[in-house]
Amino acid sequence: MKTITTHEARDLQVLGAFKEGVRHFIGGEFVASIAGREFETINPATGQVLARVSEGGAEEIDHAARVARQAFAIWSRAPVAERSRILRSIGDEILKRKEELAALESLDSGKPIGEALDGDIPRAAYNFHFFADYIKFLEAEAYHKDDVALNYTIYQPVGVAGLITPWNFPLMLATWKVAPCLAFGNTCILKPAELTPLTAAALAGIIEQSELPVGAFNVVHGFGPNSAGQAISRHPQIDLISFTGETATGKAIMADAAPHLKRLSFELGGKAANIIFADADLDAALQGSLLAAFRNQGEVCLAGSRVFVQKPVYQDFLKRFVDEAVKIEPGDPLDPRTKMGALISQEHFEKVSGYVELARQSGAQIQCGGKRPDNLSEGNFYLPTVITDVDILHPVCQEEIFGPVVTILPFETDEEVLQYANGTPYGLSCSIWTRDITRGHRLAAAVQAGTVWINCWFLRDLRAPYGGMKKSGIGREGGRHSLEFFTEVKTVCIKL
Repeated sequence: MKTITTHEARDLQVLGAFKEGVRHFIGGEFVASIAGREFETINPATGQVLARVSEGGAEEIDHAARVARQAFAIWSRAPVAERSRILRSIGDEILKRKEELAALESLDSGKPIGEALDGDIPRAAYNFHFFADYIKFLEAEAYHKDDVALNYTIYQPVGVAGLITPWNFPLMLATWKVAPCLAFGNTCILKPAELTPLTAAALAGIIEQSELPVGAFNVVHGFGPNSAGQAISRHPQIDLISFTGETATGKAIMADAAPHLKRLSFELGGKAANIIFADADLDAALQGSLLAAFRNQGEVCLAGSRVFVQKPVYQDFLKRFVDEAVKIEPGDPLDPRTKMGALISQEHFEKVSGYVELARQSGAQIQCGGKRPDNLSEGNFYLPTVITDVDILHPVCQEEIFGPVVTILPFETDEEVLQYANGTPYGLSCSIWTRDITRGHRLAAAVQAGTVWINCWFLRDLRAPYGGMKKSGIGREGGRHSLEFFTEVKTVCIKL
């Protein structure tokens, strides 16, 4: 008889809720697809099927939109104190189930369980806690006009929101949309990425046990074109869409939403510059750059995948970076010691390795990695990869690879590196490492990116606006910016 390992036992335990399959959550009930369609969700580390998932389409979205519209009449009128209390209870329950949710996230996405436990799941809970508190302290404008009139503003929920989320931070980014949407009085339909449906289904289970009105939160699983995603974009009763994902998908959603003039918020692709000046604290820059390049297998839209190092310290930094990169060994995502897990799918593995091969064929130097680990014959594992001696216009320097692949190139002047940083279609984020704070401020103002970090990476304040420039997105979310997206502001004028 085969011995069941600790990790396999954990798999069986956390997946027990899905032994009959992953279902949609519509109108407070877990339901199968009307036509009975299903697809599989796969463990990226083993290639094994984790569960079968109901595949939704236009009929399921229409059902969800109708019940969400009915729930909107109730939830939009709920007192702020009640909304805040219910949202906080959802965040509390996420924290209570942190280990279970982290295991599901690791199994479904291939990420190290340590990252999920320490980062993703606590942040998912905090998203609910933050907006539960935020709505209690909102202010509105009031203007006196020469004692003739008083104008004041009212922020009212928009209606039914379609929330389409990616596979790299499934629960964290789902709650980043769901929490403010509900906090400001809207109802929603969540369509999680088809590659990572498990924690969205688990979130539905948590919300089912909460006091949120039936139908205020719904989950429909499925794909994009000719499936649930496109149905959300086209449905006339869905008023606004928040989407995080690829730029090409954002364009398709915009085209489908245009006939109904839906309100849109997009966080799209990125190709962030990570700029290291000779006067920087190189120890801090090294650790920050490694994290920016390889956290979550590099499957991060904010990844610092283009490293530019000033020439006086280039060789020293490159050697130290490569020496540290080769120490990061991909392994079992459920092992707490693992620092790099598996890429999301075989298709994505081939995409990442294809970019590296293209660089190799063009004469670029692969300083480390560039292949599957020798000790891992199954699963979508890829070694941390450092590329040098490559043209700045090469696809590996211009296109989003979304894997553990980083280019490191030298520069001389501020003007030169600014041209490099801005020389892509993307503009999501950038990091600058320098002890010269005047230089840091000057470059931060000139870089075309929605977020610029100076001497840090991935440090967030949820009150601050978040989003991208150019092909990295439309609009901003976070704090008051989420309020403006998820509400209609009304001016009331009273003649005195």
